[in-house]
Amino acid sequence: MSKDYYETLGVNKGASKEEIKKAFYKLAHKYHPDKKGGNEAQFKQVNEAYQVLSDDAKRSKYDQYGSGDGVDYGDFSAQGGPASGWDFSGFGDFSAQGGSAFSGDFGNLNDIFSDFFTGGMGGGRREVRRGRDISTEIQIFFADSIFGINRKILITKTSSCLTCHGSGAKVGTKMETCKHCNGQGQIRETKRSFLGNISSTKICEICLGSGEVPKEKCETCKGKGVLRREEEVSIVIPAGIRNGEMIRMTGYGEAVAKGTTGDLYIKVNVASHSVFKRDGNDLVMNLNLKLSDALLGTEYPIQTLDGDIKVTIPEGVTINEILRVRGKGVPTGKNKRGDLLIKLYIKLPSKISRKSRELIEELKKEGI
Repeated sequence: MSKDYYETLGVNKGASKEEIKKAFYKLAHKYHPDKKGGNEAQFKQVNEAYQVLSDDAKRSKYDQYGSGDGVDYGDFSAQGGPASGWDFSGFGDFSAQGGSAFSGDFGNLNDIFSDFFTGGMGGGRREVRRGRDISTEIQIFFADSIFGINRKILITKTSSCLTCHGSGAKVGTKMETCKHCNGQGQIRETKRSFLGNISSTKICEICLGSGEVPKEKCETCKGKGVLRREEEVSIVIPAGIRNGEMIRMTGYGEAVAKGTTGDLYIKVNVASHSVFKRDGNDLVMNLNLKLSDALLGTEYPIQTLDGDIKVTIPEGVTINEILRVRGKGVPTGKNKRGDLLIKLYIKLPSKISRKSRELIEELKKEGI
């Protein structure tokens, strides 16, 4: 069913942007769910109408097609704040331009509404602080990329204090209630807006949301619970990893006091091999044969990544023919591996002796 956005805002179809904006502010003030007698459903309808009519492209599309099924103007029903369709970026500008209904100093209204719609109105949720993710690179040998390896690296990052184990307290001393937030871990703030006073909460900057502070600070980290230091990290590189792949190590990034540690990302660079190349789960190598061996067949010793093996060259092989050795490729699971592919090249002599020439002439007569 088509919605009449002009009727929702109480303006005519030829209304200017300024008229639409004024109508929206008036109705938003009236229906905002935080106000006594507010109406959340009506507020959403007003916001939806404003989102369409305040945008030239959307308004043109609406005037042409209406708001029936299949016409996409964006998401107006989400509860997630400005990024989900709630747009209050113009309130401050409107007040500054002399909007009679909403004059006064209301501060940053985007912040106010962001607090409201993300649960900052005292909904009981505490902000979880998280350390930064960090990244580094390592280089490994080709064989190590096939079979896997354990590596240890040293990285310098913000880590939990080893003396106080992240508490920030001097060893042997107790924690006490934070006086700044009275142990709540949060500070409640009230901001003035055209909707009246809007309250929001934010994490306490003194206790960082824990509600407690050390009676005596740790001498190593000065009460912060974290400090920058060099740390050894053990990395398990799985078998079959490819060049450029990333390994994510959860909780090995930078630490923050009274919060969760970020993640460490390791980019693995695989060195090239002088003999082998990788093709999916198979290993590929080239093998140069003598002409006589290609004609008569023989056995060739091959040094693989697993060790030495002997490969049987059948009679009469051709150039670029490929021999397959099962189970000598990349591990793909428990007791499963790809194959080793040997591409054959016949090496012709650049010079031949008189005897060799005579023999070849005889072979020529045989049609070989």
